[in-house]
Amino acid sequence: MDRKIETKCLHLEEDEDCIKHYGAISYPIYQTATYAHSGVGKSTGYDYSRLQNPTKEHLEKVIASLENGISAFAFASGMSAISLLMEIFKPDDHIITDSDLYGGSIRLFRNVSAKNGIKISSIDCYKENIEDFITSDTKAIYIETPTNPMMNVTDIAVVSEIAKKYNLLLVVDNTFMSPYFQNPLDLGADIVVHSGTKYLGGHNDTLAGFLVTNRTDIAEKFAFLIKTTGAGLSPFDSWLILRGIKTLGIRMEKSQENAFKIAYWLKEQKAVTEVIYTGLPEHTGHEIMKKQARGFGAMITFKLESKAFALSILEKVRMIKFAESLGGVETLITYPTTQTHADIPPEIREKNGITESTLRLSVGIENAEDLIYELDKVFRETECELNV
Repeated sequence: MDRKIETKCLHLEEDEDCIKHYGAISYPIYQTATYAHSGVGKSTGYDYSRLQNPTKEHLEKVIASLENGISAFAFASGMSAISLLMEIFKPDDHIITDSDLYGGSIRLFRNVSAKNGIKISSIDCYKENIEDFITSDTKAIYIETPTNPMMNVTDIAVVSEIAKKYNLLLVVDNTFMSPYFQNPLDLGADIVVHSGTKYLGGHNDTLAGFLVTNRTDIAEKFAFLIKTTGAGLSPFDSWLILRGIKTLGIRMEKSQENAFKIAYWLKEQKAVTEVIYTGLPEHTGHEIMKKQARGFGAMITFKLESKAFALSILEKVRMIKFAESLGGVETLITYPTTQTHADIPPEIREKNGITESTLRLSVGIENAEDLIYELDKVFRETECELNV
């Protein structure tokens, strides 16, 4: 019987028939840069921690197991993972990307990848005909689903069929959903990207990134590049992510439960002009989510009637923190215009639907009543202040 993902978060099946590391339940931190050998050609299997480290290797096996891949690679951040991914392409290669992506990804593609001669077409993959943009130089399709921050949902299986038809790689950033709710490789993707800083770590206390693949040829390229560029995750940070993954299931379930309650509460507020949450039946991607994922996650984007109202909320929240990032146990509220998407030209932000009255909420695991109480208090104070 295939193990359920809640169990996979805690147990790596291949390690269960033997007691290693003195029987330690918490996988040890091998805080070492180098390894001694008993003689020439007599390696312990580890030579130098830039090449590999036991703690990092264990984490990579866990991530590969969660995403049903054959290999995973752990990086110092999500952006270092994406940066290394782009190294498998060469000048004049063409990549089709979602137009609504995390701002850091757009910044990398527009500045670094373009400088290196890689051609990028940025389109709305969830609604445009991707085949219209494919050229003889196209090598890959890169999507987020749901997208950051506008929660557009792309049908991974449909895009996979297009990618296979033209012999393209399909890359899916799965950060918002985590492997607990969605497994893109099972739907036809070739590579999965994660910012491990977010739900995988889950505690807003470390940075990490991952690339996962189910193709041996791609895994070999990543193994060479991570060794060559030195972008691997440190032993201690690997351990922090391992610790976080142990509670991934219960965190995702609780955060999603809270997100549903807050989304429905936001819909009732007269100052809110739009609530974008994939769990709401009216969301255009709701049925696709039901087909390709096991849940809807805990990310909510909402728009307010004015910029002044949005800024007032950000100034007044206390338990809910006005901060960048997402996926931690604490609820965070973000202002994409000046935070996650600050480097994106205003015309692109506006095209994607990001306005000065747009807020993004990463719902944590607090008691939902307490979260709604604070939001209600802040909304009422703002209404009085602005005489709404």
